[in-house]
Amino acid sequence: MRRCLAALAALATVALAGCSTGTTAGGSDQSIIPELDPSQKVSIVFESYNLLQAGVWTDTIKGLVADFEAAHPNIEVKAQPTQGASTAGTNTAGSVQTQLLAGNPPDVAQLTFDSLDFAVEKLGAQSLTELVGKDAVTEQFGGQYPFSPNAATLADWNGGTYGLPYVFSTPVMFYNASLTAQAGLGDNPDLSTWDKVKAAAQAVTAKTGKPSLAIGCTPGGNWCLQGMMRSNGGRVLSTDRKAIQFGEDPAVGAVSMMRDLYDSGVLANLDSASQYEQFARGGSLAFELQTSALQGTFMSGAKAGNWTLKNTAMPAFAGKPAIPTNSGSALFMFAKDPAKQRAAWEFMKFMTSPHAYEQITTKIGYLPLRPSMTEGAGPLAAWAAGNPLVKPNLEQLSRLEPWVSFPGDSYTQIDTILDKATQDAVFFGKDPHATLADAQRRAQDLVNK
Repeated sequence: MRRCLAALAALATVALAGCSTGTTAGGSDQSIIPELDPSQKVSIVFESYNLLQAGVWTDTIKGLVADFEAAHPNIEVKAQPTQGASTAGTNTAGSVQTQLLAGNPPDVAQLTFDSLDFAVEKLGAQSLTELVGKDAVTEQFGGQYPFSPNAATLADWNGGTYGLPYVFSTPVMFYNASLTAQAGLGDNPDLSTWDKVKAAAQAVTAKTGKPSLAIGCTPGGNWCLQGMMRSNGGRVLSTDRKAIQFGEDPAVGAVSMMRDLYDSGVLANLDSASQYEQFARGGSLAFELQTSALQGTFMSGAKAGNWTLKNTAMPAFAGKPAIPTNSGSALFMFAKDPAKQRAAWEFMKFMTSPHAYEQITTKIGYLPLRPSMTEGAGPLAAWAAGNPLVKPNLEQLSRLEPWVSFPGDSYTQIDTILDKATQDAVFFGKDPHATLADAQRRAQDLVNK
């Protein structure tokens, strides 16, 4: 369903042109939306891809919705999963687009960051800066436990704030310390560079006879792949957003490194779900670079399988700093009625509040985007002290660079082109330089349309 987005884009551009708000902040005459009267009843629809995920994800989000309604008895929140998707994080913009064309979009939607350009320019995501004012937006990102500066701007566009960053992670190297100890590496091996990861994986593979490493950047992990390419000095898109660059040498070098890991027999060729399912079972996979959103799943697997789970920061390329990119999403507003807009804003504030991050962090494993909550007398300090798995993720916030959204209506096709080229180069014997160069040309043609 996510790929149907491109097919609908031309129609959406016409149908939604009248509601696009992709303008510089302050460029609208729209007044700040009024406060609600306490007796004024308002109902809003909240769309979240976390509601596609059973267990702690759905339970946590539904619990927060109930908490909000208890604190705001005049506001009803109807929570629904992403429409037309079976996998969390897919078709998020496509779902909103389909509902917009039908005349009934959600009032608040959780969209992945790769759709930022499209959400603002084509779907008409509302400018929060214009609706509630710059001071209110600044206040939301501040307070006793302020947002990480690198996180707060992730949904900014053309000088305005269009979304509140909500849940995300950075790429974290999880590892099975029981397997590393059995392979003679101890339970705290040095995994600071990809050369050292390769050596450690070879030691485990020599013991088990099977590939011992999974990298969640491929297939289907372009947010993570962008971080790999940036860490080797490359980019997927030029800073002026005009030129595709994932076919250039530094970016290709990251793919060539993964090809070397595969040719060496240590990198497993598994789809995304199989990667984390096999790692969680505690079998032959000893290492996995993955989003910390799966931390809870891995913790449960380690407990059930009686193995020791540990993690460390994203590995670097020799002589270069690791540059993690973020996964995840922001909350965007599509409500047009002023009363619904005010109710939506109050809900968005609540879902990115310290109370929300207490639940989201401890139950799911996402980063607390208000990191000082883990320090001093903060509400997550004791939890963080007893959960060392959160430390690498928090430390990487200071080095975070954003998950880049490709320009234009064909951004999902560009993602697909990059993912397919990476898989061909890593797992199926294609020459990395020629394959990525061809992919870059085809992607650039889509940008130029």
